Amino acid sequence: MGSTDISSIISNICIWAIPVLFAITVHEAAHGYVARHFGDDTAWKLGRISLNPLKHIDPIGTIALPLLFLVLPGSFMFGYAKPVPVRFSRLRNPKGDMFWVAIAGPLANFLMALFWGAMVWIAVHSGGFGLATALWQMAAAGVYINLSLMMLNLLPIPPLDGGRVLVSLLPHRQAELLSRIEPYGFFILIGLMIMKVLGVILWPMMLSGFTVIGAIFQLPIELLVPRF
Repeated sequence: MGSTDISSIISNICIWAIPVLFAITVHEAAHGYVARHFGDDTAWKLGRISLNPLKHIDPIGTIALPLLFLVLPGSFMFGYAKPVPVRFSRLRNPKGDMFWVAIAGPLANFLMALFWGAMVWIAVHSGGFGLATALWQMAAAGVYINLSLMMLNLLPIPPLDGGRVLVSLLPHRQAELLSRIEPYGFFILIGLMIMKVLGVILWPMMLSGFTVIGAIFQLPIELLVPRF
């Protein structure tokens, strides 16, 4: 690996580090905050309802996987943090409240994507070059990673948020059957990634997200998609 490649990797790490850390941190904190609102203060007592990234970092999911993506471009970026503990039995209405606890993470990522979309708009209209270009690169990375985490977590596979949302909506018998998949959910994701199916599933969903954010801020999609 040449010095140019190393410089490119270091540059990419600087661009992606803040968006990745806060995308994962806000996602997990949102779960904990909503769980506390509906009666489960487990995450609050453990200090996990926090915007401090150090409270949520997982060495593999928060650091190793995103770094692997940056070193081996062309793969679909995703990561994860230490899950915020939620004791669904302590929620006031466990099955119904599970919906709001689960959906809180993806909704937080959508709000973060909107924030970074606003940063793209500011960078594009600032008229500068140096700092504006750096801000645009980081903001586009922020839009991408937040939409990536949002759409990934909306897949209806327990223990992903989409799986828990579906469990909360299904009748009890069907919900129980679906919840039995949870111990195998991570392996299903790995299998989809190895077969290169995960990106095929998620990219059209992400494209719809880019389209919505582009329409809100009157920006072409090309400015919202980072250049790796």
